[in-house]
Amino acid sequence: MRFMILIKSNARSEAGEHPTEAEFTAMAAYNEELADAGVLVAGEGLQRSAQGARVSLSAAGTTVTDGPFAEAKELIGGFWMIRATSLQEALDWAKRCPAPATGETLLEVRKVLGPEDFGDDFTPELQEAEQQLRDRVAKSQ
Repeated sequence: MRFMILIKSNARSEAGEHPTEAEFTAMAAYNEELADAGVLVAGEGLQRSAQGARVSLSAAGTTVTDGPFAEAKELIGGFWMIRATSLQEALDWAKRCPAPATGETLLEVRKVLGPEDFGDDFTPELQEAEQQLRDRVAKSQ
């Protein structure tokens, strides 16, 4: 199973402040630990919301809203994609994430949906097409 560990934005990240050297060092060690354990699939930080936009889709049309967005704690500042055998294992990895020197970091852990999560509407033909697309994308990276 794959799990996404989402790093919530905070006032510092939304202000465009970068981590300190000590925070970068601690995060690099954590990333190495994830990689050495063979659970790390991907992980990245994201620019602050002032550099982003939201796209709202509806039957009435599409709307683009430029950032910044209110409520930093509701925004995503980065992520890790990991492989784990259970939610508990993913939580155990999340709890090992280094804490910031000041303030608080909020992580959200969520399972990435797989074919087994969608029921009968995700037919074998649709599953095969999805797998072919995943294989094609993996080859292009």
